[in-house]
Amino acid sequence: MIRELTGTVVRGVGGLYTVREDDGCETDCRAKGTFRHEGMTPLVGDRVRVTVDDEMENRQDRGAQTGALLAEIYPRRNALIRPAMANLDVMFVVAAAKDPDPSLRFLDKLLCILEYQEIEPVLIVTKADLEPHRAEQMRTKYEKCGFPVFVTDAETASEDERIAGYLARFDDGTIAAFCGASGVGKSTLMNRLFPHLDLETGEISEKIARGKHTTRAVHLFSLPQCSDGRFRGYLADTPGFSMLDFVRFDFFSVEELPYTFREFVPQIGRCRYTKCTHTREDGCAILDAVAQKQIPKSRHTSYLELYDALKDKKDWMKET
Repeated sequence: MIRELTGTVVRGVGGLYTVREDDGCETDCRAKGTFRHEGMTPLVGDRVRVTVDDEMENRQDRGAQTGALLAEIYPRRNALIRPAMANLDVMFVVAAAKDPDPSLRFLDKLLCILEYQEIEPVLIVTKADLEPHRAEQMRTKYEKCGFPVFVTDAETASEDERIAGYLARFDDGTIAAFCGASGVGKSTLMNRLFPHLDLETGEISEKIARGKHTTRAVHLFSLPQCSDGRFRGYLADTPGFSMLDFVRFDFFSVEELPYTFREFVPQIGRCRYTKCTHTREDGCAILDAVAQKQIPKSRHTSYLELYDALKDKKDWMKET
């Protein structure tokens, strides 16, 4: 007997995918071969259709074979190259105040990618006890730009309750992920928030002040149910990434770039020139907002760097 089920891919290792049905049951399956010819790869977070051959599933001699086949990938709301995930709703971006020092240019680039993909970014600044002034500067700057920001440290676990409260609002299959450069304390933070996950953590390398990569594959964990019994959603631990993982960000155009800076958006359309690049024109509303300190100058500096990287890209050179 052949039956069908619909669910979410929660793991994918070595070509074997685990699909969680909406009722909580999990099925291991392999993807149909035609996906390779179509240039498609199932991603964690994908909503999929699976066909199950019950007779094959019940055989004792099937070895490495499985009677379940991932037959269809439903349209994605969004997808990221690294971490390789689909249909994200919220990304908790973890950055340390020190050890390693934060790269605000890289952070701004990552926030642009998330904005473009319509994934809500939430910034968590860790190790605030090592550099409290910088941690508060980061909070002030990014809250001013309209981002939710939490500041915490390992000693006092400050604001952990606020982060948990933010997560408690999720429902109806929300997919959230934590990401951050190696050594920022991402897995340590997640273990504090969700002790039952028991995620592996790594020590900081004293020579290079960067953590060893301890997370090997994306895995979606089910969040505790809502108080009324509804399924809340998923939480992902994602591989630590380096400065190079998001260098292929240019799948959007230079014309779309201003819209990926959320604090720019209220000013767009108010410039003197309709084709204002927001780089140096007289009468630019965004430059005026920077001058009046309504927009942090460092954010506009990040915009200029990304603008220079994108302005000479032709359509056929864009990443897809």
